Amino acid sequence: MQVDYMDVDEKIKVIKSFATEIVTEEELRSLFETNEHPVAYDGFEPSGLAGIHFGLMRAKNLKKMLDIGIKFKLYIADYFAMINNKLGGDLEKIKKAGKYFTYVWKAAGIDLSKVEVIWNSELMNDFSYWDRYIRIGRLFSIDRVKRAVTIMGRKEGESLSVAQLFYPIMQATDIFQMNIDICQLGIDQRKANIIAREAAQKMNWKVPIIVSHPLLLSLKGMPPNLKGASEDILISYKMSKSDPKNAIFVHDSYEEIKKKIDSAYCPEKITDGNPMFDYLEKIIIDDKTKPITIPRPAKFGGDLELDNYEQLIIAYREGKLHPADLKNFVADELEKQIKPIREFFEKNREAKELYEEVKGYAITR
Repeated sequence: MQVDYMDVDEKIKVIKSFATEIVTEEELRSLFETNEHPVAYDGFEPSGLAGIHFGLMRAKNLKKMLDIGIKFKLYIADYFAMINNKLGGDLEKIKKAGKYFTYVWKAAGIDLSKVEVIWNSELMNDFSYWDRYIRIGRLFSIDRVKRAVTIMGRKEGESLSVAQLFYPIMQATDIFQMNIDICQLGIDQRKANIIAREAAQKMNWKVPIIVSHPLLLSLKGMPPNLKGASEDILISYKMSKSDPKNAIFVHDSYEEIKKKIDSAYCPEKITDGNPMFDYLEKIIIDDKTKPITIPRPAKFGGDLELDNYEQLIIAYREGKLHPADLKNFVADELEKQIKPIREFFEKNREAKELYEEVKGYAITR
C-alpha cells in the first residue's frame, strides 16, 4: 500500500474496515487532513499466553494503521497488570510476559522497528506523569471512576483495592503523557478513553480521537438477541485467556484448533452471535468482495463456490452450508495464520524460552 498516494477518504475507509466505533469521524478526518503521521496506541496488561484476539486480530489492525502512515506506540501496561492482580501481582513475571508479547507481534509479521514499545513502569517514572494524574483525578468523582472499572475486566460494584481505583485515571493519564492522537483500543476500553476526552476538553488539552476495535467472541458464542448490546454486556462474551477451553491461542496445534472449533457454538442457520462468523469477519476474510470456496466432501455436494462474503452469510442462513463444513473451513484458515507464529517460537531460542516460562505461570485476576 502506497501511503503517498492515499487520500483522506481512503485512510478513513481503512480505519472503518476494523473499527466498531469512531469518536468522532469528523475529528479523524481533520486529523488526517492536517497530520500525515498521527500517533496511535494500543495497550495491554501482560498476562498468560496470547490468544488470536491479540496475535491475529490486533496485529492485523496494527498493520493496516502502519500502512496508512500512522505512527504506533505499543504500550505494555506492567503496573496496570500488577494493580489488577495479574500473575499474582508478581511484577517480575509480568515483565517477562510483556517481553513475550512483543515476540508474538514480531512472529505475527509486525516490523517492530516501526513501532515504539513503551513500558508503563518507565512512563510513570516521571513527576510530570503524576502531576497530570492529579489534575485529571480532580475532575472526576469516585462514583464515575467506579463505573469505569469494567475497563480492567471488573464488574461495576465489585469490591476493589485502593490501587484498582487508580486504574481508570492512570489509563487516561497515559494518553496525554505519550501525546496520543488516536486511542486504538478495544471497545471495552471506551470508558477510560471518554474520561480522557472529557479531561482534555475541561483542561484545554489536545482531545484524543477514539478508534475502538470490536471484541472477539469466545468459542461459547453469544445469544443472537444481544447484538448491539452495551459494551459491559459484550465484555462477558469475549474471548479470554482465563477461559482456555473457549479460547484459541497462537501456540495451539492444528489438532487443538480443530478440537476447540469442533466443540464451539455454531447453531444451524444462525450467524449473529456465532463465533465462526465473528472470526471470519475480524480475522479470516480481509476482502469481503472476493470469491470464497468452502471445501466439502463430494457426498455432501462438493465444494461450495460463493461470489463473496455476503453470499456466504446468505448460504448459511438458508441452510445450504452445514455447521460442520463451516467449522472445518474456519479451523483450516486459522491454522494458516497461526502456523507461522507457532513455528517462529519453535525456531527462535529466546522467544521459545520466554514462551515456556510464561506458559507455566498461573493465571490470576
